[in-house]
Amino acid sequence: MLTVAQTAALLRSLDRVLILTHVRPDGDTVGCAAALCAGLRALGKTAYLLPNPELTDTTRPYFIPYSAPAGFVPEAVVSTDIATLGLLPENARPYAGRIDLAIDHHPSFEHFGKANIVRPEAAACGELVYDILAALGPITPEMALPLYVAVSTDTGCFAYANTTAQTHAVAAALMRTGIDYQTVNKVFFRTKSRKRMQLEGAMLDTMEFYDRDRVAVLSVPMSLMERVQATESDAEDLSALGGQIEGVDCAVTMRELRPNVWKLSVRTGARINATNVCRMLGGGGHAAAAGCTVESSWLDVKLRILDAIAQNAPDFVQ
Repeated sequence: MLTVAQTAALLRSLDRVLILTHVRPDGDTVGCAAALCAGLRALGKTAYLLPNPELTDTTRPYFIPYSAPAGFVPEAVVSTDIATLGLLPENARPYAGRIDLAIDHHPSFEHFGKANIVRPEAAACGELVYDILAALGPITPEMALPLYVAVSTDTGCFAYANTTAQTHAVAAALMRTGIDYQTVNKVFFRTKSRKRMQLEGAMLDTMEFYDRDRVAVLSVPMSLMERVQATESDAEDLSALGGQIEGVDCAVTMRELRPNVWKLSVRTGARINATNVCRMLGGGGHAAAAGCTVESSWLDVKLRILDAIAQNAPDFVQ
């Protein structure tokens, strides 16, 4: 496992770098990739991000300036905020066996790179990338803005339990570079489309409670997305909704990606370890936020995730 100094030294030795992000890219993977790309370019390196077909309207502006042109042939490949090779987009899979450096912060990280650096205690992978870039040279506004996106989105604008004093220290350092963090906060945390609000309303109307109302299950079938004509941007971070319900300390959001293929996002408090729950269904993540993808009927998937929760909550009430 590399240290920050060793990682910086490795990056100095690389050129013609291609940076990978994960499927259904969030602010952390996009922000880390964009900031790292900007940092490598500041060193005079050639670096690009592999195009990701699932970018949303909120993350796209930070990604596009660094997107690789057609035909770019890398000499080195780096992944950011990717815990397992199963999270690589389809177009990234040809690079699965040749990732020179993997940078991550998930406890479930699978150490698939030729070299790896992981910081499970970090609230966002952006915190780790900040330290790596700081070891390479001054943090410029071009690096700071996407890093702020990374850190703020993975902490729910610093409201989630994973936020630490170090998270705030990194955010403060980024803000001191003069970036427009107000717009980031407005776009990501204080703006919702009408279709997004329709989705949330439908989820709340059909949610189910278990374990003396401490566990909530919210569903987003494809039929709902089609009915309100919602886009991926409208559905971004829907998993945050369930955890806002009073009395709920374990919220499961079931999102149908394809017919009978469900992406489960689990958000928990101290009582239940979300990673342990999702690991039972082939997934992983953090203690308070994890996920998995299961192919089966809605009812079967729901029963399986509830069983996994029950096995990880000693006081679960059937």
